[in-house]
Amino acid sequence: MAESKYLKIEPQEDRSKGVGTGGLILLGLQHTFTMFGATVLVPYLTGVPVNVALFTAGIGTLLFHWITKWKVPVFLGSSFAYIAPMITVTMHYIQLDHPEIKNIQEAVQQLGDITPYLAYATGGIFLAGLVKFIFGILIKYIGIRRFEAVFPPIVSGTMIILIGLLLSPAAINMASSNWWLAIVALGTAIFVRLYTKGFNRLLPVIWGIIVGYIVAAITGNVDFSEVKSAAWIGVPHLYWPKFSLYAASVIVPVAIAPAVEHFGDIFAISAVVGKPFYEDPGMHRTLMGDGLATSLAGLLGGPANTTYSENTGVVALTKVFNPAVMRIAAGFALLMAFIPKVGALVRSIPVPVMGGIMIMLFGMIAGVGIRTLVQNRVKVDGRNLIIISVMLVAGLGGAKWEVGNFSLEGLGLAAIVGMVLNGLFVLTKASED
Repeated sequence: MAESKYLKIEPQEDRSKGVGTGGLILLGLQHTFTMFGATVLVPYLTGVPVNVALFTAGIGTLLFHWITKWKVPVFLGSSFAYIAPMITVTMHYIQLDHPEIKNIQEAVQQLGDITPYLAYATGGIFLAGLVKFIFGILIKYIGIRRFEAVFPPIVSGTMIILIGLLLSPAAINMASSNWWLAIVALGTAIFVRLYTKGFNRLLPVIWGIIVGYIVAAITGNVDFSEVKSAAWIGVPHLYWPKFSLYAASVIVPVAIAPAVEHFGDIFAISAVVGKPFYEDPGMHRTLMGDGLATSLAGLLGGPANTTYSENTGVVALTKVFNPAVMRIAAGFALLMAFIPKVGALVRSIPVPVMGGIMIMLFGMIAGVGIRTLVQNRVKVDGRNLIIISVMLVAGLGGAKWEVGNFSLEGLGLAAIVGMVLNGLFVLTKASED
């Protein structure tokens, strides 16, 4: 068992041992399918060129792995936390020139290239990434032991549970557009994971998608028009950021919430793999890597990056912990950035097929959080029961704390609530039963 005063995790066996290069490539492709939908949804909503988002996700993941000494098996994709402020900043500058335009979709239709206005938002993202990098430096000087004291198992375990539960509505929404396709994909993935042997057992997501896609194509639920029209070769439309006090005031404060959520993501992958990545390479390095990847994305015209819980779910499902697999996925993201037809083929996967897969992956993350509480022998009584209860309701109930342009909700708010309650109960010596 990993030695830590505050959080205990069980070592796990990596099932990728002995897998050859071809096998690792397939495992990387599996993670590419998993991250793709969320990574391209952000540019669709914000107006960022899709191939730029794929390029910055791929290069950002490689940068993160370099900073974290190639040890942490995570993928960094487009962050949803910055969607609203990006739209706010972009529309502010668009309406200065075109007051008749009311939303991003209209702007793209009428103007075509909106990157001169998006550049102000990506400038804010560049600065927000630096804020996360500074947080990482602060954690280094605070020391891991003091940091762990702020996030005891009762808080970190509940945060991991919340990651899965907060994502679950998205999985249901995706699946509900065609439950039969979702069930086919989910059922196939479950069958492959539990009833097959050998290398196939490590590819439940790929097989779930393949079977779901074939059934969808046979039943007329796949639109191939975008695949046919997409070009084979395309260069990402990178552009430099622009800086303004307005953009900084709207976007930079948002960095606080993803920074807090980052802690939950690293605790989750640590619990899944059975290695304390928050100690080695250290939470300071993972947060610094996350921050620099976000700044690099802003510098090149992409959306902010963040560690992807979807891919952590795949790691939990397959028990393949080799970080090289994530770097292969990053390579596929870079490849798709330059080959639009490949990206269009992946986008043609019906939403309910991916929804069926996500039901299992997001549930796996919540299950890992429960396992974390059990492994640490957390007594669910007295003050601990109160901490769990308030964190779950604060995280899932839609509560929001707003101060000016800064807002905290979901996992970030729940984490702050858990830390405050735990600290208060410890200081006041509240009853443990």
